[in-house]
Amino acid sequence: MNLSEEERTFSVNLERIENYAFEVDFGLDGVQRLMVDEPEQLGAGQGPNASRMLAAAVGECLSASLLFCLAKARADVRGMKTSVEGKLVRNDRGRWRVAELSVELTPDVPAEDAAQLSRCIDLFEDFCTVGKSVEQGIPLRISVNRPSS
Repeated sequence: MNLSEEERTFSVNLERIENYAFEVDFGLDGVQRLMVDEPEQLGAGQGPNASRMLAAAVGECLSASLLFCLAKARADVRGMKTSVEGKLVRNDRGRWRVAELSVELTPDVPAEDAAQLSRCIDLFEDFCTVGKSVEQGIPLRISVNRPSS
């Protein structure tokens, strides 16, 4: 595949362990694999499911974008807490869908850095790759490989 300077690729690999539990390999040196699973009734709840992983991805991306902006503005960031609440609803075919993600970011910055924080609040969202992608909708290209006989 020939990529332009404006394109990058990444891959994540999953392997089934048992039932609905999978091990995720992020393909990064030194990064441990992660167990994901569906909640009880379907799975055993041995790890986060896809909806929680999506919420974590959006939360991490927005947090990192805000932190990056604050660092560039030379604000003294003492800490950051982020909370993401997802809302699941059934569509017209009765299938569960993530209908909304509400993200609350709480940076711990001193009062004297209020101007930098205000400026970053106006800018940071646009730099979050995952948040803006999810917000716009991501095209999926899906294929299923059949076992060879």
